Amino acid sequence: MTVSPPPTEATVPPTGTAVPPTGSAVRPGGSAAPSTQTATPSTETAAPSTETAPSPDRTDVVDLYFKHIGSGRAVMGRVMGGMAEVRSEGVWIHADDGRRFLDFGGYGVFLLGHRHPAVVEAVHRQIDTHPLASRVFLEPVAARAAQALAAHTPPGLDYVHFVNSGAEATEAALKLARAHGRTSLVTTRGGFHGKTLGALSVTANTTYQTPFQPLLPDVIQVAYDDPADLEQALAVRRGRACVVVEPVQGEGGVRIPRPGYLSRVRALCRAYGALLVVDEIQTGMGRLGTWWGVDAEGVRPDVLLAGKGLSGGVVPIAAMAATAEAYAPFSRDPYLHTSTFGASPIACAAALATVRAMEEENTVPRAAALGLRVLTAVRAVCAPYEGGLVREVRGRGLLIGIEFTEERAVGELLLELISRGVLVNHSLNSARVLRLTPPAVVEDTALDLFLTVLAEALHSTADRMAG
Repeated sequence: MTVSPPPTEATVPPTGTAVPPTGSAVRPGGSAAPSTQTATPSTETAAPSTETAPSPDRTDVVDLYFKHIGSGRAVMGRVMGGMAEVRSEGVWIHADDGRRFLDFGGYGVFLLGHRHPAVVEAVHRQIDTHPLASRVFLEPVAARAAQALAAHTPPGLDYVHFVNSGAEATEAALKLARAHGRTSLVTTRGGFHGKTLGALSVTANTTYQTPFQPLLPDVIQVAYDDPADLEQALAVRRGRACVVVEPVQGEGGVRIPRPGYLSRVRALCRAYGALLVVDEIQTGMGRLGTWWGVDAEGVRPDVLLAGKGLSGGVVPIAAMAATAEAYAPFSRDPYLHTSTFGASPIACAAALATVRAMEEENTVPRAAALGLRVLTAVRAVCAPYEGGLVREVRGRGLLIGIEFTEERAVGELLLELISRGVLVNHSLNSARVLRLTPPAVVEDTALDLFLTVLAEALHSTADRMAG
């Protein structure tokens, strides 16, 4: 693949320029970013689709956000250009102004792309027959989805509890730990496990925690990728601890531990009688090029959390998978932890179709191969800026992070990319890291477009920050 050389930077309006009309993006300093995709379009990467006509009442959406959803989100939407997303397929999201955007973000949800045909068909079929259950009788779709998921979890994690979101999966795991008397929680600095009250207690970010304190008691943070620090914490909590850890910290800035770290965590949990919960909500379901992040070291946790990709990008669903021993309290009493919409037929139909599609399309090995290509190419594009604007590029599978030397660069580059028709993520627990979570269905032309746009956006960002 070839990457076009960076263009000469156009003149940028001075800081303080008024917010432009809806449809153009704005940089943090206030300057209007170009609203036209600069990469040369091909058959696949052609810019705006004529199928999505600009909406005559686009500004109404911003007003409705101000009035009914929140001023902060409304302002953010306006800064992003005021567009509303109205349609999606494959690697593309279409906005109401007629443009389409290459989605290399999505926070890990769209490994199969948007609206995967097999998942959409399964959901349509379920809607036409039985979308929600009475909760009185057995639910065959949930049973088959649990069987399909358990076929790919680490050996022994055969019991599956379906919920509606990743945070709910974390809550279920924390309650299960308490049912076993593990009331002391050990989490890692930079870890992210959700924002509901229990999940927030083990999400190590004071920005989100402080307004809601006091949270759960007896929670300690240890350094990530530091078995010695973990052992010190477990030694004084023998027999009463629950350890919550990610194989790779996603929101923490794509922090990849040294080889052997997870194996050591597993050994320490056994030695000190701790329950091990591995959060694979973002890293699992093939995102790292393996079904689960723990697969790289053959680690079997007591509890594993799945989500995001489990939805197939169509209907929200997450799950807690556990060993028979760990799951015993929930297995004995089905009413101990329940949810009206948990394990709904429509969501489980999406999950079942997702697992089957991944099997049939070899999604996991494809994510591994594509991830290596993307990582290598992104490193090449960023190489001229290393030691200056860029500190490091790292990743595993299709979870890739670009760490900058300054926080400001993340916002600048994110808006530069949006203005050129590409979506990426920032990292909630690491302000200097821009995160890429592309689908496994990205084809060469779309990847070439991304790399070209990334080169242009880096050049513009570097010039502006240097000035």
